[in-house]
Amino acid sequence: MNNKQKVTVELRNGKFRLPSGCKLDELNPKALLLCATAQCAGYTVMGILSKEHITPKRLEICIEGTLDTPKLQAESRFLGFSVAYNVECRTISDQRAVSDAINAAQDSLCGLIALLKCAAPISHEIYIVSNETVKV
Repeated sequence: MNNKQKVTVELRNGKFRLPSGCKLDELNPKALLLCATAQCAGYTVMGILSKEHITPKRLEICIEGTLDTPKLQAESRFLGFSVAYNVECRTISDQRAVSDAINAAQDSLCGLIALLKCAAPISHEIYIVSNETVKV
């Protein structure tokens, strides 16, 4: 059975942070790599969206890496990565721009995602919601 390392970051006050109660200095080096990648992807997405004057209400990025050993060891290597983007938009019309920004960051613009792609395959999922009332 392979070991999974998982890190989640949330956009709070313009910065990507670990959830409340989690501390950066408690992460092992492999989790730190995942954390840095999630932050890099998040800042890349936000940079794209800022050009369109869009700020999501909430943005959470969860990245998981599967290791080739049952227990975390110094020589453990990643076999693959999975990234989940959970976004709450202010309006329904923002959803397309957010999706496009995430795909651009994931496909080519985020340097750390590109680096991890050299080590192992990466998949991603996007979950976008909006609580805007639709006028009929």
